[in-house]
Amino acid sequence: MSQEKLAKEIVELVGGEKNVESLVHCATRLRFVLKDDAKADKVKLEKTEGIIAVKENGGQFQVVVGNKVPEVYSAIGQISNILDDSSGKEKPRKAAKGLGGIIDIISSIFAPLLGVMAGAGILKGLLLIASNIGWLETTETTYTILYAAADSLFYFLPLLLAVTTARKFQGNMFVAMTIAGALIYPSIVTLKAEGTPTDFFGIPVILMNYSSTVIPIILAVIVMSKLEKFFNKTLHDSVKNFVTPLFLLVIMVPLTLLVFGPFGVYVGNAIAAGLVAAFGFSPLLAGAVMGASWQLLVIFGIHWGLIPVFINNVAVYGQDGVKPAATASIFAQTGAAFGVMLKTKNKKLKTLAGSSTLTALFGITEPAIYGVTLPLKRPFIAGVIGGAVGGAIIGQAGTLAFASGAPGLLTLPIFYGPGGQGFPGLILGIVVSFVVSAVLTYIMGFKDPVEEETKTESTSSAEQSDRTMNASDEEVFSPIQGTIVELSEVPDPAFASGAMGKGIAIEPAVGRVVAPFDGTVTVAFKKKHALAVVSDTGAEILVHVGVDTVKLDGEHFVSHIKEGDRVKAGDLLLEFDIAQIKAAGYHTVTPIIVTNSANYEEVIPQARGQVHSQELLMKLNSGKGA
Repeated sequence: MSQEKLAKEIVELVGGEKNVESLVHCATRLRFVLKDDAKADKVKLEKTEGIIAVKENGGQFQVVVGNKVPEVYSAIGQISNILDDSSGKEKPRKAAKGLGGIIDIISSIFAPLLGVMAGAGILKGLLLIASNIGWLETTETTYTILYAAADSLFYFLPLLLAVTTARKFQGNMFVAMTIAGALIYPSIVTLKAEGTPTDFFGIPVILMNYSSTVIPIILAVIVMSKLEKFFNKTLHDSVKNFVTPLFLLVIMVPLTLLVFGPFGVYVGNAIAAGLVAAFGFSPLLAGAVMGASWQLLVIFGIHWGLIPVFINNVAVYGQDGVKPAATASIFAQTGAAFGVMLKTKNKKLKTLAGSSTLTALFGITEPAIYGVTLPLKRPFIAGVIGGAVGGAIIGQAGTLAFASGAPGLLTLPIFYGPGGQGFPGLILGIVVSFVVSAVLTYIMGFKDPVEEETKTESTSSAEQSDRTMNASDEEVFSPIQGTIVELSEVPDPAFASGAMGKGIAIEPAVGRVVAPFDGTVTVAFKKKHALAVVSDTGAEILVHVGVDTVKLDGEHFVSHIKEGDRVKAGDLLLEFDIAQIKAAGYHTVTPIIVTNSANYEEVIPQARGQVHSQELLMKLNSGKGA
């Protein structure tokens, strides 16, 4: 599916453009804030090709699409006005409260910066390695230029946070950036550096170093956005465009330097000191807890609460001792996905686990978690155990992070500090977490999904191509007697999503399948649960009795055909025992799919409610008569 088509389906299934209050994305997820979550069709989204999972956390409606998220995000911007930065949008009808609201705010502010933050962090880490082993001297101009590229994001972080915070709270981002700029303006920095006593109309100002800080500018922009709305309502339209910014600058810059700045710095430092103290008390235990719990925090979105702490630690102390243990959790889930790839006999799952393993090695674990380990349960538990073991090793080794960036193979340089202290412990920890998780996954095992048999048609590819090219209008008669069911209601994503083709489903009242038209049997599964017939004019119909009934291994089914048989409409093809299939715990709802739907302009259902065998079920319109 193209990114444009996927973007269109996502927008439609979240309730349409008018239901979207805001949208940001992180490494793998589209993070929507919706006006009314009830308007979003979560079930259909989860069944849509290209979507890995759908989660509702922290006041956000999150659609996990994997590594292609930037392209899908951009495509949404092309087909809608959702990414419009104007502040004239309608207010959301509701806002998340409590912890969920806090997580929503933090994730919306930081998610847009994660990509560039990771890139800058990698470069900073590589420069640390180059200077420590003597490849580059810090006095060389080459080092100076590269370090400016690596450090500028962190030095001017308040400016970037001003933009994302203003977007979140629908404030004027240019005024927000101006306020942030005032905090790191050269003359203000000089006053702090020289220790000059500073006051504002006689009120003492406690100056702080605001470069790389997080909390002060976020608090300032939140208050600024509230004031902006007040002034825009109060002032006359003829003057508010320039008077409102004037008032905001005159009020907010001094207020930030007097109140929000010192408060934010003190709070950030206190939180950082608390976590540092926890690792100081028992680095082994603290590392184990972080290694075990990080991916659990990611699933619920709570990890966003710690990201500002990591950044603050690097800004204040020049290093962070909390984040390294989380790296073990990343590689543990990677190892679990690798274990699944080694053990599974399901080809699709093996392919998914292999690609997810590769992606997770570079820090993007959502495809591995949501697509592989979490649905299988035991592999995820194995990953938690492996993460705890690796985290304990890393915590005990005293590994430190010297720059920001999502943990992964490419960002390992950010953990290499002077003399490489703690770095060998990091390498040992991530290797152990990977191996332990992979081995435990293989030993503990999991319920391996049964792979549907695939069959090739007995007719040649040339004959198949000829049928496809000559497809024409067709009437399909019901092969089963029973009750009509919408295809979207079939409890199997492959059918309900339409991925197999358009069609309809029937809850059978009689356990008999007859030919829906004159044609040829092209597929007769050995497990007898499904068959395919092609009409003389090219319509290809798949009849699949029940859901997951392949697992019955042919029990309760009697087939009356073989591949290549010629059949007439109404001929008996298959019999099955409805009561026995249900007693075995399987659904009997039967999808009837036009597998070459793409060759028809329309697949039009004709029956409703109860349908009898050989009653007109669908009309296929090829468009050739138009």
